[in-house]
Amino acid sequence: MQLFSKPVVALLLILMLVGGCSDDSAAIREIQARRQERLQAESQQDHLQELFLLLSQLVELNRERADRQIIYHLNQWRQSRKGNADLGQPTTLLKNIRNVLPDDAVTARVMKNQFVAEDVNHLRDCYLFRAINRWIDSPRNDDPLLADWLKEKESQLSGKQFDQLRSACRLFDWTVRNVAFETGNPPGTRPPSPPMPYGMEVDGAGYRQTDYQSVWRGTGDSLQRAGVFAQLCRQNSIPAAILATQSTAAAELTPWCVGVLIDGEVYLFEPELGTYIPGPDQIGIATLKQARKDALITRRLSVAGFDEFQYPFSKEDVQQCTALLNLLPETISPRMKLLQNGLTGDRRMQVFANADAEAELWDAATGISGVRIWDMPLKAEIYALAMARQVELDPMFAFWYLSRWSILDGGDESSRQLSLGRWRHLHGQFSDDKEENTDGARTLYMQLRAPEFEIQDMAIDPELQKKYFRRELGLTREQYQQQLSTIQVMMRLGKRTASYWLSLVQFDDGRIETAANWLRKRVLVASQQSHWEPAARYNLARANELMGDSEKAIELYKTSGAPQEHGNRIRARLLSKAEKDEAN
Repeated sequence: MQLFSKPVVALLLILMLVGGCSDDSAAIREIQARRQERLQAESQQDHLQELFLLLSQLVELNRERADRQIIYHLNQWRQSRKGNADLGQPTTLLKNIRNVLPDDAVTARVMKNQFVAEDVNHLRDCYLFRAINRWIDSPRNDDPLLADWLKEKESQLSGKQFDQLRSACRLFDWTVRNVAFETGNPPGTRPPSPPMPYGMEVDGAGYRQTDYQSVWRGTGDSLQRAGVFAQLCRQNSIPAAILATQSTAAAELTPWCVGVLIDGEVYLFEPELGTYIPGPDQIGIATLKQARKDALITRRLSVAGFDEFQYPFSKEDVQQCTALLNLLPETISPRMKLLQNGLTGDRRMQVFANADAEAELWDAATGISGVRIWDMPLKAEIYALAMARQVELDPMFAFWYLSRWSILDGGDESSRQLSLGRWRHLHGQFSDDKEENTDGARTLYMQLRAPEFEIQDMAIDPELQKKYFRRELGLTREQYQQQLSTIQVMMRLGKRTASYWLSLVQFDDGRIETAANWLRKRVLVASQQSHWEPAARYNLARANELMGDSEKAIELYKTSGAPQEHGNRIRARLLSKAEKDEAN
C-alpha cells in the first residue's frame, strides 16, 4: 500500500537532505531554551516586583522581617542571572576613605557577590530619593529669580544639558525649602559625649544624620543639605559633587559648596546660605571658572554692614578644589552594577556608580585638582552605631537622644501616623486615593492636629486618655501623671510638625495662597511656637514672592536671628535687584 504520493515522498527526501535527521531535536532544544529564558525573565521580574513593593511600603512594615524578604528576593533574582557579576578590581578611590574604614572592611563591603542585609538602607535611600525626584522636578519648583537666565541658557546648551541645569536648580530649591537649616553645632544642652571614634562628638556637624534622616526629618546643616542635594542629582543622572578647598598648611579639606557639572562648567550652589552663588553682575548662577577669575563672585556673598555675615572663602581659596563624591562602598559594588542593569522602565533608579568614570569626568573640569570619595556618609553610619551603643548603656542619654524624634520614630499610633504621612508626602501622594482606599499626606497630617482643648483636657478626661494611649499596669499615680504629661508634650510637637509639613504640601502642590495662610495662621502664631519657625518664615517669604508681594518677602528675609539669615539677606538683595531691573 502506498502511504504517500510521489510528490510528498520527494518533498520528504528534500527536507531530509537539506536539514538532516537531527533537525527536529535541534529545533526542540531551541524552543526549550527560549522557553527557559522566558520563564527566567518572568521570575526575575517577579522578584524585582516584590523588591519594589517592599521598598514602597517599608515605613509600614516590620523592618527586620522586611529586610530579610528584600535580601531573599534580590538573591533569588541574582541566582536566575546567567554567570557571575564582573568582580574586577575595586576603584583606587577607596583608599581615600581608609581613615574611616580599614581597607579590608571597605573591600569586603564592595566585593560581596551576594546581596546582604547592609544593602537594604542603600536601596531604600536610592528608592526614596528617586521617588522624591519624580514629582519635584517640575515647573512648580522653578525659582522665579532664575527664569530669565535659564531662558538664555536654553539657547546655549543642548536639550539634555539644559534639562540637567534646570532640574538641578529645581532640586536645590526644593532642598533649601524642605530641609530646614540648622547650624553645624546646634544650640541646646546635651549630655557628656561618650567615647567616640575618629574624634567625633555628639551632634557633630555633617555626620549626626544620614542623608536619609535629613530628608526624612526635614532638617539638616549645610553638609547634610549638600548630601541630600547630591543624592537627588544622582537619581536624575546629574553629575554633582561637594567641592572642598584645601589648606596648604594642614592639607585639610573644607567643603564650601556643591558643584554641578554640565557641559564642562561647574555651577555653584551654596547649601549653608540656602542660595545658588550668583554669577557676574549678580545674574544667574556662577560657575567655578567665573569664581576663580572674578573676585566679586565670592565677595558679594558677604552682607555689607554685618561683620558676622562675611563670607569665609575668597577667589584665592577656590583656585583649586577637590571634588568629593557622595558615595557609600555599596554604591560601587559589582552586585549593584548587576542590579542596575536589571532595572528598567519605572523601576529604574541609580543604585550603582562608576566611580572611576565620574572621577575622570571631574578631573577634566577647570579648577578641579583632585577627586575623592567623601567620608561623611561612612562617618554618619559610624556615628549612628556609636549612638545606638550609648543608648543601650545610659538611660538618661537614651531619653535625650531618642525623644527628639520620637514623634516620627516612636512606636505609638501618633508617630506611626506621622511617619506614614511623611512617607506619602515625600512620594508626592498629597491627596487620598479612593481606588486604593489610602489616605494622602494631607489627611494623615490633618488627623494629627488635635484641638488644643482636647490635649489640655486629657489630664482630667478618662475617655480622652483611652483614646490616645493605654495605661500600663503597675504605674503609680505619680508615674501615670508623668506619662500623661509626656504624651501631651509629644502630641503638641507632632501637631506642630504636621501643621508645618502640611503647609509645605500646599506649597509643593501649587496652592501658594493656601500655604501662606497655613504658615501665617497655623505655624507662625505665638501659641504654636516650635523649632520650625525660621524655616516657616523663609517659606512664607518664598510664597510672598510668588504672590507678587516682594516688599513683604524682603522684610521676612531680613528677620534677625534666623539660622539662615546670612543667605536670606542675599536672597533679599537679589529680589530687590530683580524688582529694580524689571521696573527699568
